[in-house]
Amino acid sequence: MAISVHTNTAALIALQNLNATNTKLEEAQGRISTGLKVANAKDNAAIWSIAQGQRADIGALSAVKMSLDRATSVSQVTMSAGESVSDLLVQIKEKVVGAMDPSISQSSRDALNADFKSLLRQITQVVQSAQFDGSNILDGSLTADIRFLANESATNFITLSVKDMTLGNSIVTIGSTASIGTMTIATTVLARIDASLANVNSALGDIGAQAKQIENHSTFVNKLNDVLTAGVGNLVDADLAKESASLQALQVQQQLGAQALSIANNAPQIILSLFRGG
Repeated sequence: MAISVHTNTAALIALQNLNATNTKLEEAQGRISTGLKVANAKDNAAIWSIAQGQRADIGALSAVKMSLDRATSVSQVTMSAGESVSDLLVQIKEKVVGAMDPSISQSSRDALNADFKSLLRQITQVVQSAQFDGSNILDGSLTADIRFLANESATNFITLSVKDMTLGNSIVTIGSTASIGTMTIATTVLARIDASLANVNSALGDIGAQAKQIENHSTFVNKLNDVLTAGVGNLVDADLAKESASLQALQVQQQLGAQALSIANNAPQIILSLFRGG
């Protein structure tokens, strides 16, 4: 290799190697600071694109989870209210059967009738209170079943069926103005109470099955979210142990590269020795 003061080939090579080492060092430092080996499209366009798509699905699943959480709350409130209605009907039946006793006095029958009407009012209060976030499937305010999100593309749904438990309707057939003031009327009312109790219990069975479906699907969505999150991590997360070792190696290479460049830069000084007098 010719010795020249105009072109220092060794210095150019040393500078190129040092610049390459510095670039790798910056990349390693970036991976360590962010914890990501693919932080943006420049790092790896294909992987970044796949990861972004999965992140979009994870975000959509968060919306599904919120919808299912709301479904869980609505079903729990509904189940609690429905069970209360069933319990009240059991108490009402006791009053009705008591009013059918021919041996009791009219004052006792009137007292039973007052209790009977009080229990009917309690059913109305319970049904009207069975509301969560504006949704009540027991008070007859809804004409269609409530649907909740089941997947990230909003194409599948889980349904909670409307169960109108207001007095005088298809489930609780006993009317709000019903009375057990006489033994004859009480006998007629008993059949309606038995039918209402059977209807309410059947409706609760349907709601319970739907609530279980919501619970199971919510568990599945949580697992799916975890799997997708782990999948994105596998694609873009940096191996920090590996990056730490790489960082130390690159730091040593940087120091050696700087020394090599320094040596190469001093090489032209040899020319001066060639022109010194003896």
